[in-house]
Amino acid sequence: MHYSVGALIERDGRYLLIDRNIEPYGWAAPAGHVDEGETPEYAMVRKVLEEVKLNVDGYELLFEEELGWNRCNKGVGAHYWYVFACKAYGQVETNAREAKGSGWYLPEEIRRFGTEDKLEPAWKHFFEKPRIV
Repeated sequence: MHYSVGALIERDGRYLLIDRNIEPYGWAAPAGHVDEGETPEYAMVRKVLEEVKLNVDGYELLFEEELGWNRCNKGVGAHYWYVFACKAYGQVETNAREAKGSGWYLPEEIRRFGTEDKLEPAWKHFFEKPRIV
């Protein structure tokens, strides 16, 4: 099992999503694996900076759960997730290695991505949780 983190960054009612270049494909919040020796919080701050060049300026843990069906590009089929609501500042700059693009989306747009199978599977799950969208 791998450990993963995700950052839900909201501004003016819109959530920041990236269109992932790396499997699992689809639209997702900034996210990634926790490296050995890292805390989930440190990994989340690192992934936000790596993927979208934003600086995290506060966060709250929203969800912590194991997804036994969540495969990654390393062949691991289960991930233990820590999903944070984050405040972040700076200008979004999408890392081209990580994503084809990024954007700020309203909850109804995210729901449409989910019905069109455009959301990365774990993020479809997390966005369907009642507290998010």
